[in-house]
Amino acid sequence: MDSLFEKAKKIRLVIFDVDGVLTTGALFYGANGTELKEFHVHDGQGMKTLQKLGIPIAIITSRQSDIVTHRMRELGINYVYQNQVDKLPAYEEIKQKLKLSDENIAYIGDDLPDLPLLTRAGLAITVANAPSVMQQYAHWTTHSKGGEGAAREVCDFIIQAQGLYSMMIESYLHRLPSANA
Repeated sequence: MDSLFEKAKKIRLVIFDVDGVLTTGALFYGANGTELKEFHVHDGQGMKTLQKLGIPIAIITSRQSDIVTHRMRELGINYVYQNQVDKLPAYEEIKQKLKLSDENIAYIGDDLPDLPLLTRAGLAITVANAPSVMQQYAHWTTHSKGGEGAAREVCDFIIQAQGLYSMMIESYLHRLPSANA
């Protein structure tokens, strides 16, 4: 666990896949072909908190979805790359834009298209319900499944490793109205 903490201390950017990581991976289509996705509110809160603490979030997904565009806009995520069958060019572009090295990047993926990024990222993470082959290439596998709090688990782990957890808690405690007010 110490080596994971050391890797997490160096993270300056967290990149998430979408389907199977921020969602359960199930695809829902309405009668007219409308696509639906389910996102977990705890994951969104973790992502917003990480950004508030100065660590940007990026999305690289092989699918194109207006729902993803909408959700990422809601979360204030500026680096959203969709329709990326080959995810490596987007990874390299973000890395160059932010002037980071691989060791400063955490990547969370769940399936074979994520392997090129998992093998480069300084902190490579997969989710509990990913195919078992993914664990061979990840530094860590979350306890939570994709779409069921795995992203929040990753965000909280990085926040803790960087010693920012108490600052995060304090920022919320100070928002509460005083008992004497």
